[in-house]
Amino acid sequence: QVKLVESGGGEVQTGGSLRLSCAASGRDISSYSVAWFRQAPGKVREFVARIAWNTGDTTYTPVVEGRFTIARNNAENTASLQMNSLKPEDTAVYYCAVYSVGPYDSAGDWMYWGQGTQVTVSS
Repeated sequence: QVKLVESGGGEVQTGGSLRLSCAASGRDISSYSVAWFRQAPGKVREFVARIAWNTGDTTYTPVVEGRFTIARNNAENTASLQMNSLKPEDTAVYYCAVYSVGPYDSAGDWMYWGQGTQVTVSS
């Protein structure tokens, strides 16, 4: 079993930055891909970014490409999401996910989830 705990959320103004962290325990996640999803009120949980376990290749949803950066630290069993140039439409609860069993861009493909951290971007 993998336990994931996100941190680093908060409220920032448009154009600001936040760095989210995801700390894993219970299992070494270095052989798992890691993803970040987000869910705004009344909307479905959507894919944000993913980093492959073996190649380190990264993939982003187009609306965050160039603004967000996903990374991982296998030595510390953690992952992160650096978010720059934040916009009000980035406001959501952000979730860390580990271990994809299918295509990475669907929430249903990921086995382990954190509890989420709120990100609010004010205009």
